[in-house]
Amino acid sequence: MRTLVLASNNKKKVRELKTILKGMRLKVLSLDEAVAKPHRIVEDGLTFRANAAKKAVTVSRMCDCLVLADDSGLSVDALGGRPGIRSARFAGPGATDTRNNKKLLKLLDNKPPAECRRASFVCVIALARQGHLIGTVEGRCRGTIGFEGRGENGFGYDPLFTPRGRRQTFAEMPAALKHRISHRGRALAKAKRVILKYFSR
Repeated sequence: MRTLVLASNNKKKVRELKTILKGMRLKVLSLDEAVAKPHRIVEDGLTFRANAAKKAVTVSRMCDCLVLADDSGLSVDALGGRPGIRSARFAGPGATDTRNNKKLLKLLDNKPPAECRRASFVCVIALARQGHLIGTVEGRCRGTIGFEGRGENGFGYDPLFTPRGRRQTFAEMPAALKHRISHRGRALAKAKRVILKYFSR
C-alpha cells in the first residue's frame, strides 16, 4: 500500500486530515509515526503557501514517501487579515486555543457582525517527495466571528467561526458536514486529485 506522510504532530489536525483522507487506499502516517527524530521546522514564511511548502519539502527529505503539509489559519477583515499565518500563536509563544480566542474577541469587542466581523478560514496544502515540491492547492471558507464561543467539536477558532449561510459554528457541526464545507476539506478535495495523479504516473 502506498504511504502518505502528514508533516504535522498536531494530534487534532492529524486526526482531521486522516478522517478526510479515509477511503483513498493510502497508509497515512503522522510525522512522528514516519520519522524517528524529526527536527523542528521553523515556519518563517510570509504566506500560508510558503510555510506549507517549506514543511512538505523539509519532511520529504527525512523519509522516502509522498509528504503532505498543511498550513492554515483565520483571516479577519477588520484586523487586516490577522491573525493569518500567526493563527496558532496569536496570543504569544505557547498560546492555547482558549488564549487565542480570548485575544480575538477582545480585539473585536463591540464591533457589529454585519461587516467588521467578516472572516475567512484559509488552508494551503503542499505535496512533496524527496525534497521536490510537487504542487500546492488552496481552500477557503467565508464566514463571521461570533461574540462568544459555541460548540465542543473541532479546535482552534472553530467555536467562534460561523460559515456563510449557516447558523452553526464549526465547533457545533457534525464532523462530516464541517469536513465537506471547511477550508481544509476544500483544499484536501483538490489535493486528493493531485495525489491520485501522482500515484498513477
